[in-house]
Amino acid sequence: MSRAARPSSVRRTVLRRRIRLLVAATITYNVIEAAVAISAGTIASSTALIGFGLDSVVEVASAAVVAWQFAAPDPHRREKTALRLIAFSFFALAAYVTVESVRALLGTVEADHSPIGIGLAALSLLVMPVLSYAQRRAGREFGSASAVADSKQTLLCTYLSAVLLVGLVANTTLGWWWADPVAALIIAAVAAREGRQTWRGDTCCPPTTVAAVPDSSDVESCRDGCCVDRGRP
Repeated sequence: MSRAARPSSVRRTVLRRRIRLLVAATITYNVIEAAVAISAGTIASSTALIGFGLDSVVEVASAAVVAWQFAAPDPHRREKTALRLIAFSFFALAAYVTVESVRALLGTVEADHSPIGIGLAALSLLVMPVLSYAQRRAGREFGSASAVADSKQTLLCTYLSAVLLVGLVANTTLGWWWADPVAALIIAAVAAREGRQTWRGDTCCPPTTVAAVPDSSDVESCRDGCCVDRGRP
């Protein structure tokens, strides 16, 4: 397998600073998003909206883990621990949202309309893809699986924004009360999947070398990690 050299020390310093700035931007946006989503979800008794807000809390925790990692002189030494912490946050989110979704489907709670939630979901559909792309590109070039895992957290928020938007609009315009907990279950399923992939992510992106063109076995084993397309950031 062909190999490419690691980024120069100057370039790595630039990437490290960029990752930390992106982490700060992610934390700031998600703190606001979480506060709005959880408040609006509580008022509307919306499991999907509350789950979306909790996902934002998880994203803040994930970004904080990456910030902790990159505060160390050698971020790669904290890579495995960072990945484990991010994975646990996914699993916790999936478990909570699943329980609340089942309760809602059993008729314990019925969600009201939430124009604020619809607006928030639409805004996140615009903001999150940009943040995720920037995080993923910097993380791949630096060779950090945890930074890429955090970018996947951000990208996950994009998908969940779309799911949430559909669920809230269906509840508001069509009166499909069950659309809200079903959207929440989709959020839980995606979170569980991302947690599992993040847990396995410590096998990807060795810090000493970068695969310019991964072979088929690498693509299969690291399909969802930062090894894929490392030669084409």
